Amino acid sequence: MNKLLQQIELIERIDQLIRLRATGTPKALAQRLSVSEASLYRLIDTMKEMGAPVEFCIRHQSYVYSNDVNFMCGFFLKELSYREAQKVNGGFQNLAYLVNF
Repeated sequence: MNKLLQQIELIERIDQLIRLRATGTPKALAQRLSVSEASLYRLIDTMKEMGAPVEFCIRHQSYVYSNDVNFMCGFFLKELSYREAQKVNGGFQNLAYLVNF
């Protein structure tokens, strides 16, 4: 599997566990994800570089977000507005009107 996809999957898993406040300690989380602690710290640093407000909460013994955020990575279908569809259509709608006239 592609290295980038593996990292994205790990970040998605970490994000899910952070939302549940169920990461455990860094050592426990690294073991859970089958990565080294150094790799885990690099992943957390990458998340921070991407804007994730990640911090470790001693009280919960878990990583947490200090602010509400969403993480989404991938391609999603977007429904086009009528105007956007006209632009994509390239004017063929008008051609159909002329042909049926």
